[in-house]
Amino acid sequence: MPISRRPRAFAARLDSRVESTPLARHLLRAYLAALPAGDRYRDIAELLLGELFANAVQHTDAPDDRLIEIRFALTNGLLLRLEVHDAGSGRPTLNSPAFDDEHGRGLFLVNELSARWGCCPRAGGIGKFVWALIAPTPFPLAA
Repeated sequence: MPISRRPRAFAARLDSRVESTPLARHLLRAYLAALPAGDRYRDIAELLLGELFANAVQHTDAPDDRLIEIRFALTNGLLLRLEVHDAGSGRPTLNSPAFDDEHGRGLFLVNELSARWGCCPRAGGIGKFVWALIAPTPFPLAA
């Protein structure tokens, strides 16, 4: 029986602060470094994780001392699944930002750059998680 080289799912809980966003991206980079083609997910995955994490911090109605959980896993279909769990009750709403809007593009980017995304209630009934599936970028064409 062949041994799978795919890393298992990863999960971590981080402080619910905007300053934790770089740590979330760092943990994602470390996870992707263990994948044979992890660099093919990196740019889009880092951008979308940063947006989802920042949204969880900024738009939650949960107490400030609640942690935000991040999870990463490679699916059998070779899509990268990102999840951001928070204790808030509000659900994200997709808007189409106007050209001169300074905010409101995070979920728009998630919608445009992910293969699929969604929001589900957490087990136990407290909070929700937002997930996104990221397809690998194609290899560059040879010159």
